[in-house]
Amino acid sequence: MLLRSITQLNRFSCLCLFFIASLLLRCYTSSHAQTSKTTQPESYYSLDDFKTVEKFDTHVHLNTTNPALIEQAAEDKFRLLTINVDAPTYPAIDDQQRLANQHRKAFPNRLAYATTFSVENWTSNDWSKQAISYIKNSVAQGAIGVKVWKNVGMTLRDNTGKFVMVDNPRFDPLFDYLAKNKIPLLGHLGEPKNCWLPLDQMTVKSNRDYYTKHPEYHMYLHPEYPSYEAHIQARDRMLAKHPDLRFIGVHLASLEWSVDEIAKRLDRFPNMAIDMSARMAHLQYQAITDWQKVHDFLIKYQDRILYATDIAVDQTATSADTRKRAHDTWLRDWRFLTSADVMTVPSIEGSFKAMRLPRSVVDKLYSKNAQKWLLGITTLTKGAASR
Repeated sequence: MLLRSITQLNRFSCLCLFFIASLLLRCYTSSHAQTSKTTQPESYYSLDDFKTVEKFDTHVHLNTTNPALIEQAAEDKFRLLTINVDAPTYPAIDDQQRLANQHRKAFPNRLAYATTFSVENWTSNDWSKQAISYIKNSVAQGAIGVKVWKNVGMTLRDNTGKFVMVDNPRFDPLFDYLAKNKIPLLGHLGEPKNCWLPLDQMTVKSNRDYYTKHPEYHMYLHPEYPSYEAHIQARDRMLAKHPDLRFIGVHLASLEWSVDEIAKRLDRFPNMAIDMSARMAHLQYQAITDWQKVHDFLIKYQDRILYATDIAVDQTATSADTRKRAHDTWLRDWRFLTSADVMTVPSIEGSFKAMRLPRSVVDKLYSKNAQKWLLGITTLTKGAASR
């Protein structure tokens, strides 16, 4: 009897030991597989891959009948989003929309467009109804987003002469409509922080050159206008009021001077993304002194950043100049994001190391994020796939 009990106990002990050993083996195998997976070497693009990788530039302004920019985009494997703007130096909004649809008809798999709205009749009682009606009509014609421009906050005034900021309650019905219908709002609100600094304190040469030539736009010389901080705070208040609004802060959300400040907004507003248009130099400037911070920012927020340039083409531009400018810009940016080269660029003084981002991150910046944040833009890729 005693022997039988001991034998049974030994069998039970063996079963327990076998079970524990199996668990340990399984855990080790799973952990080893996971470790092996995570330690696989990253894959990277080369400069030559620029010619073959399909890409999006989600911020251009095509204000001409000349298709040279689109033709260069096709050669360089880009699809484009042309954005209508309520800007005094651009054609009328209706003309911008006509041009966009004309080019879309000629290049259905290469170009999409975003509409805008006018603030010309801002003081009328039915302004918001008019603006929403125009947006509805634009979307029916194929627009995939709506642009709000810096005239809100910088030139638009109410009946009392006070500047109208983007968190003004009269915008609420329009932004509610966009949120309800999942139409993204692309916001250029404010200007680079350099605009409010003396020329000798500006961080980017291109800003210094521009405001030297255009002192009328140099806000440092015009303290009667809203401050830089007032623009940012009004934008943040607007986003807090409309948490369901899909918002793309163009030009690095006018926080180009600090990736830390951009990160704070991306953390605070989960429906917010940014594009890089006309602000790549500010990332490069920060890379001179803290390459790791810029690199880590691009890695951490890789799902929230869209590649864009802000290339603008009007009727005065020649085909040759348009194509060269676009190609040079696109290739230079590709080098900055994909290589490990030490670079210099015309916009800033000094050299910096390129970002050397993994292929998986580059694919998001150049393509996947455009399709995620600008839902209608997927028609371009579907059209291309069906050819």
